[in-house]
Amino acid sequence: MTRLGRARSTRQRAPRAASATGAALSLLVVAACGSQLDPASVTRVNGTGTGSQAGAVPGSDPGTVPDGSVPAGSDPGVGTDQGTGPGTGTAPGADPGSGGSEAPSSGDNSSTGGAKAAGCGGFDNQQPGVSADRIVIANSSDISGPVPGIFESAQQATRAYVAYFNQTSSVCGHKLDVQLLDSRADAGADQQSYAKACDTAFAAVGSVSAFDSGGADTAQACGLPDLRAYSLSGRRTACTTCFAAYSVRPNLVPNAMPQYWVKKDKAATEHVGMLYINAGAAPENAKNFKAAWEANGWHVDVFAGIDVAEFNYAPYVQQLKDAGVELVNYTGPYQNTVKLQQAMRQQGYEPKVFLQDATIEDANYVEQAGDYGEGAYVYTQAALFDDYSIPEMKLYRDWLQQVAPGAVPNIYGVHAWSAARLFVEQAVALGGKLNRQTLIQALGKVKNWTGNGIHVPQQVGAETTANCASIIQLNNGKWTKVSAGDYLCGSMTTTGLGG
Repeated sequence: MTRLGRARSTRQRAPRAASATGAALSLLVVAACGSQLDPASVTRVNGTGTGSQAGAVPGSDPGTVPDGSVPAGSDPGVGTDQGTGPGTGTAPGADPGSGGSEAPSSGDNSSTGGAKAAGCGGFDNQQPGVSADRIVIANSSDISGPVPGIFESAQQATRAYVAYFNQTSSVCGHKLDVQLLDSRADAGADQQSYAKACDTAFAAVGSVSAFDSGGADTAQACGLPDLRAYSLSGRRTACTTCFAAYSVRPNLVPNAMPQYWVKKDKAATEHVGMLYINAGAAPENAKNFKAAWEANGWHVDVFAGIDVAEFNYAPYVQQLKDAGVELVNYTGPYQNTVKLQQAMRQQGYEPKVFLQDATIEDANYVEQAGDYGEGAYVYTQAALFDDYSIPEMKLYRDWLQQVAPGAVPNIYGVHAWSAARLFVEQAVALGGKLNRQTLIQALGKVKNWTGNGIHVPQQVGAETTANCASIIQLNNGKWTKVSAGDYLCGSMTTTGLGG
């Protein structure tokens, strides 16, 4: 028994294994009601740290400026978070001093991905978010809320790619600036952020929000290209100007992950407990997951949502024990995972399998969970963060340290980095024809996008759930792959439910 205390469109790196798999990461979301931050406030591209920053406009809130931009040529290491606050820490294996000076100027690993640059004749500098030498892209992610900094890594990764791109490249002579917006784990704040982005940015790139339904209609109404790290809700997926490096169609669920467990431990799949954060897109996705997994042979004995403010996990653990659950699937922020695993240990409850999505593949979780997390399984749609045989992973981690020294790589950052790469490649390829409409049209044609081999093939244009994943396990504080090949890929279940 497991001890639980503790495609690119044309140049993708194809998975070596094919069998069915993976489920969406969409249940990872958490929610909140409001925040202390004005959603219209934006922080400088060089960080969201506390205190005033050089160049801030007199009279503005400390650390913020009205347009959220910084000269593109500024030092990407100046003014970044210095390892404080949620989502930070030392990234194992990262070299904080490397990466910035060795940017390849051509080929798949260059900042333009080898995309053929189109002619720049006719480039329009009068578009929203565009000036004579700058293009502003917005990133609206949950920074404040019940789990502070939960999606800060998406903003860090977007900034990292922009720093990488700006060092050697431009879009028809235009460098990129990042406007940082806080969606506060709140649908209203997400809508307000996108209203601002409509007016002040050319596009939104790399965003992640638990309540991403909030700004969907706003983005579509103003024609804003929204190339997200993640799309979590059916409403965001339905937005015709919205795409993602990781899309989710809630009622379309991959089969490989549940089929993997039926083959590995059928007895455990006959007594399953599913717990999830009861907020945002989570309930919708939980129902779809349950239906799909049961269609693949699982039997769910316990199915319960947990309020985001809940601190007492003992009743849920008792429910799992009373039902004889042998496979526990929890989905929520890693901080809550630790609470659940602590309660399990305190009550002497040790299921055969503890399974979660890639939310907990995070050095912060490993540190906080300690022995409680040992033996936990994860299904993930990205390469292992220390797999430097994939040059793109090293690029992401090196440049992450350039803009946010001490920051920890995680699944949100991987897909935000990928979204930023895709934006750049499409913008360079359009050249002088680049505008919001042509970018949307181009994104609608993207198939099998892997972010240069950093994650499973994503059908960006179709805005549909990916059908591949791998299974990894935490042993002795290190994540290792336990499923065969690069990824398991296969069929999908259409649940017939919402989304």
